[in-house]
Amino acid sequence: MPGTRKLGRPTDHRKAMLRGMVTYLFENGKIETTVTRAKEIRPIAEKMITLAKDPTLANKRALLSYITKEDAVYKLINETAPKYEDRKGGYIRIVRTGPRRGDAAEMAVIELI
Repeated sequence: MPGTRKLGRPTDHRKAMLRGMVTYLFENGKIETTVTRAKEIRPIAEKMITLAKDPTLANKRALLSYITKEDAVYKLINETAPKYEDRKGGYIRIVRTGPRRGDAAEMAVIELI
């Protein structure tokens, strides 16, 4: 299936949800969500970390245009990105945690390594 997953939501809602989840990931370091959402979040978050590793003005503005909280951006630039300075990629880990009670959706924890 080419392209992105629709996640059962209209485009605007889906984009807002992904922005919120990426912001929350950088604030807290990990999120518990469904496997499908985690797989959608990973490439976005990895691109954000790659931008934060080279904190030019343009990159800071690009981060601020996607991540919804300024505190999360500053934490990403000043604390998170320097940890990955020697790493070329693979900053995020997805660990499956089993089915969710209620609807049996496959759950996962997405976290910064």
